[in-house]
Amino acid sequence: MNENEIAKIIVDGGYKVHTTLGPGLLESVYQTVLEYELRNRGLRVEAEQPIPVVYEGVRLEVGFRADLIVEDQVIVELKSVETVHPIHKKQLLT
Repeated sequence: MNENEIAKIIVDGGYKVHTTLGPGLLESVYQTVLEYELRNRGLRVEAEQPIPVVYEGVRLEVGFRADLIVEDQVIVELKSVETVHPIHKKQLLT
């Protein structure tokens, strides 16, 4: 399965979660439910996966945490906000 096929399943699952639960909950709730939904759709999902960062030549094992990594190909960064700001996009790119 390629990244686009995985992304389509993720978006569909995310839409289902959002329309079922509605807005206004904590990010952690949406993350838990989306993880459950994606696994039910047959995808391999890792939650809160540590991503290392190199600082002054030293590899620090937990520099960041990805909300979800799906099929070792797609990173899902969840936000429970009214508006996505440029800093949110930068966070994902980092």
